[in-house]
Amino acid sequence: MRTLPFRAGAGLFLVACLLPLASACGDPGGLASAGTAPTARGPEELWPWRKGAEVPPAPPGGVPPVYVQGLPLVHDQNVHEVDAVALVQAELRAHRGAVTGADGMPEETADAIRACGTEASEKCPVLTPYYRDLTANGKDEVVVGIELPGSTMSVRVYTADPDGRLNRVMATTETLIRVELAGQNVVLHAPSGHPGYELITTWSWDEKQRSMMATREQIVRVPTRPRTS
Repeated sequence: MRTLPFRAGAGLFLVACLLPLASACGDPGGLASAGTAPTARGPEELWPWRKGAEVPPAPPGGVPPVYVQGLPLVHDQNVHEVDAVALVQAELRAHRGAVTGADGMPEETADAIRACGTEASEKCPVLTPYYRDLTANGKDEVVVGIELPGSTMSVRVYTADPDGRLNRVMATTETLIRVELAGQNVVLHAPSGHPGYELITTWSWDEKQRSMMATREQIVRVPTRPRTS
């Protein structure tokens, strides 16, 4: 019987390469053990006997709409027909003298808004509006910004209902670095109170509440910008 020393040697080499952690076998770029993986641990409630605060149930019908009075009805829910300055002026008339809350603003800003478009106007605080479908109904909403003193802004979002009425679904006043539209979200960047970090708040449409809600907040480090000589 003939022997096959070469094939037998190849077989021994193959067996050796199948052994765990065999050295000098396989490609140097192959898989290697990274060590023991940490054990996954779920959330653990601390002080479970403590009686915590309670969250009141949401209204079953959502938040009542805040309709803007004194404006013509829009056609086919087309908010592009609406003049942003006239929109804010109508809200001023409906909430005259408000200095706090969603409609609050300094009197000098209110006077400047009333003067927008007249010879007495030096600079209108109502900024150029932006449009985006934020409610996923196939129709745009209008995002309005109002400049207030000290880098503070009032950011408001309005939608039109099938009857043509303008409905305010978001209103917040904050000291802001910048405002972004990301998908169907309004994203506000504000100083966090910690040097080198900013607070990012994401506002999203809530179908049950029929309004935009602050759905996410995070504090992030501001990237260091290279110095220019």
